[in-house]
Amino acid sequence: MAESRQPTPRYRTIVADPPWPDVKERIGSGGRRANATELPYTRMSYEQIAALPVADFAFDQCTLFLWSTRRTFREGEAAKVARAWGFEPYAEIIWGLRNPGTGSASFANDHEPILVARKGRPPLVWTGPPVGVWFWKQVYEYGAAGVPQKKHSAKPPGFLELVEGLSPNPYLELFAREQRLGWDSWGNEAFGHVELSA
Repeated sequence: MAESRQPTPRYRTIVADPPWPDVKERIGSGGRRANATELPYTRMSYEQIAALPVADFAFDQCTLFLWSTRRTFREGEAAKVARAWGFEPYAEIIWGLRNPGTGSASFANDHEPILVARKGRPPLVWTGPPVGVWFWKQVYEYGAAGVPQKKHSAKPPGFLELVEGLSPNPYLELFAREQRLGWDSWGNEAFGHVELSA
């Protein structure tokens, strides 16, 4: 007797924060942070990220919120990944960092872009202020001697609250580092509700 397979779950809202290849392997190796820290995850190539079957999990009407590095956003790689997943980019949200890191001599690392893309014409409902730029509180964890340290790549809870106010459920977070009530997830540090492999 053939083994029956569970149907692939589908979602109306997908959030993804891929381990982009341009993220530095070691963070905090200079400047204000004296001690280098290894990344808590393995980076993937653009091709590996684009090959993930995200389209299989999307309803015909679905919104994607795709976190990006500034370089990946600037060079169009985030848009290429969104299209490979079956979505068409049409907007962006900028997370303005209140405590920017170091960057080039003229441009500090003071923001992170989120590409908003859609499959079909999903409804977006929002009655609050414009959503182009937000200054959510940065996420910290406490290290040695109780000193707060920024948790690398952790995204503000306020972002998912914003997504819930904009876009309908069911919700899926890819590359999740934490679990959120009411969301399914896939990631090394969250309970896996879906199986995703290229």
